[in-house]
Amino acid sequence: MEWTLTILFVVSALLLIISILMTRQASKAEQKGIDMVHLSVMDDINNMQDSIRNIEFDLEIMAKEAGIQLSSEDRVFTREVLDLYNRKYSIESIAAQKKVSEDQIKEVLAPFLTSKDEGGKVANEN
Repeated sequence: MEWTLTILFVVSALLLIISILMTRQASKAEQKGIDMVHLSVMDDINNMQDSIRNIEFDLEIMAKEAGIQLSSEDRVFTREVLDLYNRKYSIESIAAQKKVSEDQIKEVLAPFLTSKDEGGKVANEN
């Protein structure tokens, strides 16, 4: 009886050790998978940042070639006004929201509105 209990105790200790080792291996494999996903996401983020930086440089080059001199505040204002207009806000509501006159909003939107209207005129002339 004592031998049976000793053998069972030794077998249970061996099974416990094997279980711990297998759990460690599974944990290491899982951690490697997490690390690979993390590296992949970081590479994607770096690529996106590089793309954004390149787009910003391209915009700056195009603005200089076109002779457009806008300060960063003017550029942000124009972007926000154009965004609101593209989301179907009226010129009056944009002017109220930005606390400027409607004429200023029309002046900001003028280059973007004429190109759309001209295309419609050409199509309707035929």
